[in-house]
Amino acid sequence: MAYEASHRFARISPRKVRPLADLVRGKSADEALGLLRYQPHRGARMLEKVLRSALANAEDRRAPNLGHLTVVDVRVEQGPMFRRMRPKARGMAAILKKRMSHIRVALE
Repeated sequence: MAYEASHRFARISPRKVRPLADLVRGKSADEALGLLRYQPHRGARMLEKVLRSALANAEDRRAPNLGHLTVVDVRVEQGPMFRRMRPKARGMAAILKKRMSHIRVALE
């Protein structure tokens, strides 16, 4: 049985979080938390919170083997974007895309 948690509309680009997701996919939950704790990225803090939430969900559902849970699935998907205009030369404008992501973690 999979125990899941998600952080929707995270205000970070998915491109910045995906390398961290690849780092923890397939590891045990404790090892993944240890890896994320020492990463200097802002996305690592977000992914760590989602992983802790998935562990809390497993504990709340009375998982029989809390010490042996592994990260089976980590998905970082594109969310909606804020679009902002920045003035440019000669009366033109550039569109700034402030990206969001949906972070999902599943433990088994």
